[in-house]
This record gives sequence, structure tokens and C-alpha cells, in this order.
Amino acid sequence: MADQKAYFAGGCFWCMEGPFEKIPGVKSVDSGYVNSNIPNPSYEQVSMGGTGSYEAIEVIYDPSKVSFEDLLNVYWTTIDPTQTDGQFADRGSQYLAALFYKDTEEKLIAEESKKILDESKILKKPVAVRVEPFKNWTRAEEYH
Repeated sequence: MADQKAYFAGGCFWCMEGPFEKIPGVKSVDSGYVNSNIPNPSYEQVSMGGTGSYEAIEVIYDPSKVSFEDLLNVYWTTIDPTQTDGQFADRGSQYLAALFYKDTEEKLIAEESKKILDESKILKKPVAVRVEPFKNWTRAEEYH
């Protein structure tokens, strides 16, 4: 089975890398920008807003060793799923939490995972994470 890619936004991208790098079956985790309205956005452009980009990570994984659902379970523990204006101390549209799906199966898995978390009432507020179609990816500059 070929390696798969998953994309997660949850505030500052390098804060999200560590938990995913530790998962058996994850081959690499890179920081970058998802769903930009402009080609190849820079960190400065994304930071100023207006590009539509999210700071995000790209997770390349072996689906025979770890599932998309397993990655989602890690994602939920890495972010504050109830925060509506960014993540932790980071504010702005580029820091919003979002899951990106590439096909109908991933969309259904992501929506179901979000629904289960929301209905569990573990959190005191509703889950605010967006579930959006994946459009594009730009790897962040090397200094990140």
C-alpha cells in the first residue's frame, strides 16, 4: 500500500510536529501552508493574513501501520478543539484549527471523529474545528 498524506492545522505549525513524529507508521512531518489563495505563499504573507492559508503540517504515513483515524485521535489531543479564534496564544485566521480531507472517505472519517468528540461532552464548549476540502500545500521555508 502506498504512503498517504494527511493535513492538519492547529495554530503554530512547529508546535504540532512533535506528537505526530512519534507515531509508529508516520514517515515524516513537515510544516507549511494549506489552502492558500495565492501560489507559494511566504511566512510573511501568511502572517499578514489575506492569503486564506492555514499554518499546518503535512503528515506522510504508512496506512498499513497507522490509520487516518489514528492520526485524528492524536490531533484532538494536540490542539484546543473549542478555540474559535486561533490556537492557544496565536490569534488570526492562519492559526485556526482545521482538518483537511482529500476524498469522501476522509471527509466522513473526519466528520464522524469530530462528532464523537463533540457528543462525548468531555469538552465544556462545542468543537470549533473546521473540516475542509484540501486544495493545496506549500512547504514552509527551511528556517522553520
